[in-house]
Amino acid sequence: MSIPTVELSQSPQSIAESKVNIANKVPAVTAFFWIIKVLCTTIGETAADYLNEKMSLGLNGTSVVMGALLLVALAIQFSRKEYVPIVYWVAVVLISIVGTLITDNLTDNLGVPLVTSSVVFAIVLLGTMMLWLRVEGTISIHSITTPRRELFYWLTVLFTFALGTATGDLVAEQWNLGYRASLLLFMAIIAVIGLAYSQLGLNATAAFWLTYILTRPLGASLGDYLSQAPGDGGLGLGTMATSLIFLVVIMWLVIYLTRTQRDTDTAAYAS
Repeated sequence: MSIPTVELSQSPQSIAESKVNIANKVPAVTAFFWIIKVLCTTIGETAADYLNEKMSLGLNGTSVVMGALLLVALAIQFSRKEYVPIVYWVAVVLISIVGTLITDNLTDNLGVPLVTSSVVFAIVLLGTMMLWLRVEGTISIHSITTPRRELFYWLTVLFTFALGTATGDLVAEQWNLGYRASLLLFMAIIAVIGLAYSQLGLNATAAFWLTYILTRPLGASLGDYLSQAPGDGGLGLGTMATSLIFLVVIMWLVIYLTRTQRDTDTAAYAS
């Protein structure tokens, strides 16, 4: 895999196309990326609960509204020629909420057990990633340089959020591990993955996607731990307060990254 170059003999049109291909549509994987990702997953959990329960929209109404907003956000994201922090992270927040709602609908409205949802989403996620790899030859986050790769990327992200919600709820609620213990469990698993990557030679792409998947139940457990009542194992901040606090932090970080461009991926590949 090599960085594409522009030959002097290329036509102006092909040169322009090459420049478009070089621009990666997602941020560089830095500490900022993981911090905002966890904050977004937490909002996905708490905001979905707030809209469903406090705003009296119900699961169906909330799903329709959030689904429509997500489609608009993704349309804007796909229309950009390069990574734009505010556009990208708005899409992540909304897809986090929609992923949560998909699992909640299956569990609450259709009565699908969380074990079944977890297994099905794991299979769908694995199938999506295998198809992505077969079609494009890579599932690296540094290669999101074409519309088709971006489509695969966002489908994968959606399924990671749905899977993370199902597994997070399964561990914390049905297996009675509790929110705090679940939070510590997922943190420990992520730490093991980090150790395997840094010390044991785990493939960078595999390490990234495993961590990406696990930050969803991590964020969900954090959101529940902060927002749920003390009697239910939480700190009692409430879904609205938790969502607003995390949203403000996300906005501050996105503004900072927009001004500094510290998360712009300059090592994007087109192959």
